[in-house]
Amino acid sequence: MFKALESRNFKIFFYGQSISVIGTWLQKTAVSWMVYSITNSVFLLGLVMFFSMIPSLFLSPLAGSFLKKYDRHRTMIVLQFMAMFQAGLMALVFYTKTYNIELIMGLSLFQGVINSFDMICRQTMMVEIVDNKDNLANAVALNTSLSNFARIAGPALAGILLHRFGADVCFVGNFLSYLPVLCSLFMMRLTYQPKSNHKIKIYEDFIEGLDYVKEEANMGKMLLLLLCSSLFVTSFITLLPVFAKDIFSGNAQTFSWFESSAGIGSLLSAIYLTNLKQGTDVTKITLAATLLLGSSMILLSFAPNLSVALVCTTLCGLGMMAQTSSINIYIQLKSSSHMRSRSISYFIMAYQGMLPIGSLLIGILSHNIGTRLTVTLQGILCIIAAIVFLIFKNKEKVATPAVEIE
Repeated sequence: MFKALESRNFKIFFYGQSISVIGTWLQKTAVSWMVYSITNSVFLLGLVMFFSMIPSLFLSPLAGSFLKKYDRHRTMIVLQFMAMFQAGLMALVFYTKTYNIELIMGLSLFQGVINSFDMICRQTMMVEIVDNKDNLANAVALNTSLSNFARIAGPALAGILLHRFGADVCFVGNFLSYLPVLCSLFMMRLTYQPKSNHKIKIYEDFIEGLDYVKEEANMGKMLLLLLCSSLFVTSFITLLPVFAKDIFSGNAQTFSWFESSAGIGSLLSAIYLTNLKQGTDVTKITLAATLLLGSSMILLSFAPNLSVALVCTTLCGLGMMAQTSSINIYIQLKSSSHMRSRSISYFIMAYQGMLPIGSLLIGILSHNIGTRLTVTLQGILCIIAAIVFLIFKNKEKVATPAVEIE
């Protein structure tokens, strides 16, 4: 399960991230709860999430081309300093009780710009920091496991801090959490990659990448499935504060239970993926995860009490993360070295780029037809997407064999 930790650089990076990602969830949970508590508006909650993620849709192609030209290790250090600066500004806003929704949206937009480059840089660095390329899939799954553990610990800790000390403590905690990851980056031993002669041509690189993805049939289908899920389905996480506060009459701690439940499911899926055996068909995992996600969401929408809702949320987290991670593993294994950064940029566009639009749409829809009905429709659309994916997958099953873990 921990094969990738044999690589020194990956081990250092992994340990540094272990604290930073918890801080990230402290801030994310606190922002969601505070925005909904201040405004009592599902639409504004969705709008803040929209601003925090929409840059990925437009900047991912630029990031993919940019990272092909510049050294990723040094770029990551700069990005972490910028993220720490943003966290410090957010902490200052809430410490001074400057509850200005426009300012919070602006800082969320700034965070989204940083994340657009950070996520792709982080993913493409995997090849450089894992010595044994046979352990690449394990490294991706371990990194996902770490993120999902943070999704359990972060919201749970945030619920306690919000309840006892207030939101400003969560933001200060996120600011301080960047120190370990910066230390780990400075401790890593990587060969410096000099600036290449590659000219950043966003449009040409974007078209070349699209042609590459279309030629690799399964990759194109999986990215389309991820795009549909991010746009219409996984944005249901935006509605978790509504389930906690309005539907089940809870408080900040109740909301942290929902976030942690989703994290538990996500962690279980990640643990499974770290132990994939040789010959495992990743596309089958993607299909099964999508069906589980859709079914769990329908059950969540009809949950009669808090306990049932938390169990359903756990299953939703399991399906959601298994779908996303299996597609990520597929792209990491299948992409050629010179196209990996651009392939990952499409993954970020389909996943992180579509989520904000989905959050905005879901916020509007929930405001007009109600939260429970909205989640029901999302679950139905998820199952339909899985069926369509299966039909097209079977059509080309003979022509294009599915990738397997080697």
